Parts: sequence; structure tokens; C-alpha cells
Amino acid sequence: MTSLTDIPREAEVRRLIAVHADMPGGLMPLLHAIQDTCGFVPPDAVPLIAKGMNLSRAEVHGVITYYHHFRSTPPGRHVVHICRAEACRSCGSEALMQHAQAVMGCAEHTTRADGVVTLESAYCLGLCASAPSVQIDDRVHARMTPAKLDKLLKQLEVSP
Repeated sequence: MTSLTDIPREAEVRRLIAVHADMPGGLMPLLHAIQDTCGFVPPDAVPLIAKGMNLSRAEVHGVITYYHHFRSTPPGRHVVHICRAEACRSCGSEALMQHAQAVMGCAEHTTRADGVVTLESAYCLGLCASAPSVQIDDRVHARMTPAKLDKLLKQLEVSP
């Protein structure tokens, strides 16, 4: 398990907690900031977050596990999000997700064993008129098809 001591980020997590501690509704912005910094919310950070935000560990854990966006393990080198909101779903994103799982060799919400890629669902990437959409790392792609996805994954050397 990756922890704060495995990655020298404990001081940064503590700094972020201090920044958000007095902010009304600061837990969500704090979790986003930690994930943006670390790539995930380390499980070892939960007690620190709970104490700093005057919440129980269960409350913090509940928020982290409720929202698909947050992860408690490091992501792969590349992260592929497939939109599964209504517009994308009606244009074939479910079949696209099944295709991605087969091609990438990992299930939704997991990182492939070699650590190269993580496959995630997204619930709106903002391209509803150009559905289905996919985000690979920080770049969003519209009107995605299995063939287009294969080409993008091949460029990233993600295909197994």
C-alpha cells in the first residue's frame, strides 16, 4: 500500500489541510487539492484530514469512496476516462467502455498490473453535443469510436 511516508508528501498534505481547515465546506476542495498534488488521496492522509477538518475518519472515507473521481491508490502512467453520462451513453459509451476494458486489459476503476494505464468512468466531460467523449490524461476527445480509441491508445503505447 502506498502511504504518505512512501512518497515524501506529508508536509504538502498538512499544508493543504491548513489552507482548507477553516473554509466552510472545505473537505471537497481539500480532497481535490490532495489528489491534484499526489495523484490520489493516500489512505494514511485520512486521519490527518479528519483531524484537520474536525470530521470523523468515517466521514472523510465516505466522501472519498462515494465520489468516483477520488482514488486511494496511485493511478497508472496514463488515465483514460470514458464518459458515461446520458448523452454519451445514448451514443454508445457503454460499448466503448467494454471495448476499452478488452483492449486495455483492465477493468473499470482499476489500474492494469503493469501500472501503465488506469481506466475510469466520467460523468460528463462537457462534450455532450459531440458524444461519446473520452479523456486521456488531460486531453478530451469527441465523437469517439472503438477504432479512434485504439489509435489513441496505440500512440500512447497503452495497448497490451
